[in-house]
Amino acid sequence: MESTLKEGGIIQKTLDLCQAVTEQPDFQSLKQKLDAFMGNELVKFQYQQVNDLNNLLQMKQQDGLDLTEEEIAKFDVLREELLKNPVAVGFFEAQKELQRLHEAVGRFVNKTFELGRKPEYEDVYDGSCSDCGCH
Repeated sequence: MESTLKEGGIIQKTLDLCQAVTEQPDFQSLKQKLDAFMGNELVKFQYQQVNDLNNLLQMKQQDGLDLTEEEIAKFDVLREELLKNPVAVGFFEAQKELQRLHEAVGRFVNKTFELGRKPEYEDVYDGSCSDCGCH
């Protein structure tokens, strides 16, 4: 079965789509932002600190414990420091945009299976979408 999938025309066209996506300038720009983040140990450390403290504070709240002003202030300071860094901001923006792109491609592929034909833009986005990036 695996060799049939590998040799099938649909898989080859899917691989062609993947190649086309990676060659798009917008995609390359997003990838550069992700790579810049991954190559910056200081920003990754700051990001990890914010995430760890956020998780700790959430666990405290879930356990019914009150957060101290000092804990909240420390979190706010760490988060603000992280958000002042253009590499971190670029990373967050790239993550968000890649998620939107992933969802959009998935919608078109899913609609293809549903309709049994190549969908038109209007088949996927009927004007009622709010965060699809089409407006």
